[in-house]
Amino acid sequence: MSQAQLTVAGDAIGADVTIRRNPLAVALILAVTFVAWAFFIFPAVWIFIGSFKTNETMFSATVFTFTLENYATIFRVGFGRFIFNSLFICLVAVVISTFVSVVASYVFSRKRFRAKRLLFGSVILGQLFPWIILVTPLFIMFARIGLLNSYVGMIFAYVAISLPFSVYLMVGYLETVPRELDEAAVMDGCSQFQIIWTIIFPVMLPGIVATATYAFLLMWTEFLFALAFLTRTSLKTMPLGLAQFFGEQTVDWGAIMAASAVTTLPALLLFLPLQTKLSAGLTAGSVKG
Repeated sequence: MSQAQLTVAGDAIGADVTIRRNPLAVALILAVTFVAWAFFIFPAVWIFIGSFKTNETMFSATVFTFTLENYATIFRVGFGRFIFNSLFICLVAVVISTFVSVVASYVFSRKRFRAKRLLFGSVILGQLFPWIILVTPLFIMFARIGLLNSYVGMIFAYVAISLPFSVYLMVGYLETVPRELDEAAVMDGCSQFQIIWTIIFPVMLPGIVATATYAFLLMWTEFLFALAFLTRTSLKTMPLGLAQFFGEQTVDWGAIMAASAVTTLPALLLFLPLQTKLSAGLTAGSVKG
């Protein structure tokens, strides 16, 4: 360790000891943490409780009429099909996006070639444009090649919008992986394919989980492209199904609360068991060597 690193480490330890010895500072940190937690958890709790209320008692603070009719209503109108469509499209798109991100990030991180910086910058530049400007050209292209009202068209669009930041996140994580692993694998006679998928891939797993989580949540809640490219009811995704409960004159708040509660379950079931790897991936990917 260098003198500068020792100094920084000593300052950090000293600051930590100071906080621990100051009960007021500890109490203040705990209070701020609790307020932030309550601020984020309150809407979820309110939605879950509201999903079991009738429309007449939805916004009442004193009257509570328990009912399961809201859940029966959303599945009676086909909300289960919307969830299946979203799951299928998102999972396939996540697999493709993650595969391409791993390969592309490995090339950007490990290989040297002309215009590397320019090409990598162009990938990031794609994330800067508002998605709404992409709707018209994509709609025209999909209409010409027959990808409107199709799973393939939505998967193609979702892979395209998730790739730029996914590649950026994976490159940042790869910079923390020692290059000696690649060199040792080459000396052992491994091919490029074997290096990526048998040597680097297991080491990158936390970063891959973080990238896949980002891509899935981005696609799971996407509304604009689905609204433009899907008009057939049997192919609509979950956000479109949720929007149908907002009428021009009335709003079925009970169904909206129930549908909102149901849509959180797939994301929780898929990624809650992976939260440890997710945290590690995000932390490592945020620091470049």
